[in-house]
Amino acid sequence: MFVRKKKNKSGVVSIQIIDKSTGKYKVVKTIGSSKDSKIVEQLFIRAHQEKEAIQGKQQFNFEINKEKDLVDTFFNAIEEFKLLGPELLLGKIFDQIGFNSLEDEMFRYLVITRLVYPVSKLKTVDYLYKHKGISIDINKVYRYLDKLHQRQMARVQEISYQHAIKVLDTKESIVFYDVTTLYFEAEDEDDLRRSGFSKDGKHQQPQIVLGLLVNATGFPLAYKIFEGNKFEGHTMLPVVETFKEKYKLQQLVIVADAGLMSNQNIKKLCEKKYEFIVGARIKNESEVLKSQMLSLELSDGESAVLQKQEGQKMIVGYSAQRAKKDRHNRKRGLEKLEKSLKSGKLTKKHITNRGYNKYLKLDGEVTVAIDYDKYKDDAKWDGLKGYLTNTNLSKEEVIAQYKQLWHIENTFRISKTDLRIRPIFHYLKRRIEAHVCISFAACVVYKELERQLKDKKSELSSEKAIDILKTIYALTIITPFSKSSYTRLLIKNDGQAQLLKLFELNFGCPSA
Repeated sequence: MFVRKKKNKSGVVSIQIIDKSTGKYKVVKTIGSSKDSKIVEQLFIRAHQEKEAIQGKQQFNFEINKEKDLVDTFFNAIEEFKLLGPELLLGKIFDQIGFNSLEDEMFRYLVITRLVYPVSKLKTVDYLYKHKGISIDINKVYRYLDKLHQRQMARVQEISYQHAIKVLDTKESIVFYDVTTLYFEAEDEDDLRRSGFSKDGKHQQPQIVLGLLVNATGFPLAYKIFEGNKFEGHTMLPVVETFKEKYKLQQLVIVADAGLMSNQNIKKLCEKKYEFIVGARIKNESEVLKSQMLSLELSDGESAVLQKQEGQKMIVGYSAQRAKKDRHNRKRGLEKLEKSLKSGKLTKKHITNRGYNKYLKLDGEVTVAIDYDKYKDDAKWDGLKGYLTNTNLSKEEVIAQYKQLWHIENTFRISKTDLRIRPIFHYLKRRIEAHVCISFAACVVYKELERQLKDKKSELSSEKAIDILKTIYALTIITPFSKSSYTRLLIKNDGQAQLLKLFELNFGCPSA
């Protein structure tokens, strides 16, 4: 491209921009014409400026087209785009615990997916296909549940226990026990699924009872499933006995809530030489012991030891915060009774010792009334908490150990909310048990993630870490000429980068 001066017969000079890129002369633009030499020179300068502008635009268009070609080449080279974050970290922890020793990829898929996307098995299959590119027939999943039930369930608990010993560098001597209920999206009952007292408020739906043992940090050690109508107080000894015998433990201290400890249970524990720390129902104790407890003048945070019987002691503690809570709850319970009484909803059948109905009495033959004297008398118990034990631990150690029960409550919360162990959609007993086993393993991975985050002094919760993992994808491309395969993580924010750095998760080299 160049600028040409062309003079015609009349003496007028035309200034033109000429292009010869095709081999022929082509007038791109005529800038102007004049007989005046000064004007011609100005037009000539202007023509050069416009020529440069035109050439720049052509170069820009060339670069744009080249860029578009690169983009097209890149997208045509994409081989795979899949979610990889959960496998990178949760898969790593899965292996560290030892679950990979089962050598079954289906177990891995179901456990990690339970942590990331806890839904039905049918929806799990759909999730694996959409986000992981893994195609699995639902019937294969059901067949695997049967295999898990038949061959692998005991091994899962064994692996969990051995990992707990390894990370704590000691055998368990203190275990915490509690139960919960898991309901079903079904109406039919059978030998396992029975209607019973539901902790989820699903009293009309079939359920099972789940007994769980954890260590002092809330790490799951063992579990057992019971019929839905099983009294929770009858579940503890079978779980503890099996656990002790399986791992040949010489000494075991059991910590449990008052609701699990009937006098019969305590008697059996003593007969079998178990040590225990249990919450005490202090208002149900003997008149002599109640009198001793009420005569204690304890300040906030203080406790005292009372001898109950040979080998057993009652530790009584007082908390101003608990006293405030007790007063509030008692007042709220009274207000509900007054409201129900006013509306005529209370009848003779409501007079029981359950909850705040204990403040009801019969006035005459059929009239229900509130026993305000009993209500006021209960105030003397505000703030008092009892702990029954046969250990040689100090009162401070007993109270401290009992307070660790929140770990098992937290583990149940994780199972029911984060892992959505319930409702259960299976109806075959073996598949129900396999489902609970998968949820148990997922809970073990969750708690190990929690432990490692704490060890690394991270402020992230397990829940938040998993949320971040669900945003980390990997892209695999096949180069058009060498046909080499490259995979890279798509890291788009600091949260993703920091989590990968925290756990030293390096990824992004040629995969072939």
